[in-house]
Amino acid sequence: MIREITEMDYPRLMEIWQSAVLNTHDFLKEEDFLYYKEQLPTYFKHVTLFGFEKDGILVGFIGTSNENLEMLFIDNDFRGIGIGKKLITFAIANLNVSKVDVNEQNTQAVGFYKHAGFKVVKRSALDEKGKEYPILHMEL
Repeated sequence: MIREITEMDYPRLMEIWQSAVLNTHDFLKEEDFLYYKEQLPTYFKHVTLFGFEKDGILVGFIGTSNENLEMLFIDNDFRGIGIGKKLITFAIANLNVSKVDVNEQNTQAVGFYKHAGFKVVKRSALDEKGKEYPILHMEL
């Protein structure tokens, strides 16, 4: 079930984010991981958040801003069973999402978005914080 996220869900979103990032972002330096983890609650306030519940437990979430998918994270224990596909399909159909920026080094995510119909339109050598994590700008 997909539902809107409230501020009361933020602690669980943090757990999901950490589980996902620790298992998919092996390129991330520890100090950058800690930096982004600290910033995450601030980021939540700037996006529209929806989560996916399985058996009453929040196991994945998306954050969008206008037509941009800003975040999509699935608890590592629930990856590979179609939750990401359901969330991206929901975002495209209901939230008019047509763009996503993804870490080039996160090859699983790049493949996921390509499979969902996104194509690379541009590449940036640095991320939005000026860190050396190349970003692929993708659009439907």
